Amino acid sequence: MTGFVLRPLRAADRDVVHQLTMESLDHLRPWMPWAANYDLDSAAEFVEQVEAGWAGGHSSTYLILDGDEAAGVCALHRSIGPGGLEIGYWLHPERTGRGLATRATAALVGHAFSHPDIDHVQIWHDAANVASAAVPKRLAFTQVDRRTPPRDPLTPGEVGIDVIWQLDRLDELDRLDRLE
Repeated sequence: MTGFVLRPLRAADRDVVHQLTMESLDHLRPWMPWAANYDLDSAAEFVEQVEAGWAGGHSSTYLILDGDEAAGVCALHRSIGPGGLEIGYWLHPERTGRGLATRATAALVGHAFSHPDIDHVQIWHDAANVASAAVPKRLAFTQVDRRTPPRDPLTPGEVGIDVIWQLDRLDELDRLDRLE
């Protein structure tokens, strides 16, 4: 796949994010609580939060580009406690099934482990979200927990079971050593 890029998302991307999200709402509503009442003000608030995350060092959010077109959004968040980062991602429905989420997640794993204070990364999703589960499986994450009730409000597509996948720095280094 040529032209795959992760670019830091900034406030100037508000209109791009808004259009991408509006085109993806039917695809996102079953899984993302914020998609229920999404509008231009939501896009503005989101990019402000992204800027604050970058400035505060508690999250890094990227626009996923496929060629020169926006395909989705991915992020690293300091939301799971010391030593860990959580990875989140979503794609425009016309961009699924091409490995973009997997490639974006792999890039985020590399970025996360470039920080000496990070020893693990996690991906959380609802048990019904089979597409989201495929990404950590392909990248050799280990399922470490299933939690009920879920930490976030239930959305229409969810069954209310958070599935938690984890990749530890040592496991990733061991896997990379075997590839050499």
